[in-house]
Amino acid sequence: MSDLGHVAWPPELIRTERLVLREPEARDRTTFIELLASPEVHTYLGGPRPRDELEREMPEVPERWPGSFVVELDGAMIGQILLRRAAGHHRPAAAGKADLGYLFLPKAWGQGYAAEACAAALDWFDGVLPGEPVVLTTQSANVGSMRLAAKLGFTEVERFQAWGAEQWLGLRPPAT
Repeated sequence: MSDLGHVAWPPELIRTERLVLREPEARDRTTFIELLASPEVHTYLGGPRPRDELEREMPEVPERWPGSFVVELDGAMIGQILLRRAAGHHRPAAAGKADLGYLFLPKAWGQGYAAEACAAALDWFDGVLPGEPVVLTTQSANVGSMRLAAKLGFTEVERFQAWGAEQWLGLRPPAT
């Protein structure tokens, strides 16, 4: 994955009805480790990473690059949104397109935060890179992620086998 090109970063805070999307800060390190070490969060992502390994390797300020947003609720990080260029994507339909990814703490699941945050990040993306499509890949067994993709306007391009499971690749056409 590579960057989004020449976008102004960090952007102004993105505020939704309940959330704030912002650049990662040092205070988010513990939550990043919690996200990456969570078996629940990584059920469909190949499994969690060992916490001790994350503690050693995680930089003081995690994931600080254009397209990496912390999702904050009431002053605390509850998740992360990633928008990255899928330059080396192994599926031709996704190569070179921006790719949407997201991780949320289990305590934030089922409350619409992911939909609200992803929609805000996609609106930001449409403003800084108008006319560009976005792709999303998830395991087809991940029912929640499949519902979220549909809610965000992604439609199926293909299904394929990878990492020992059926994957779903969706495309969100450029905003008009």
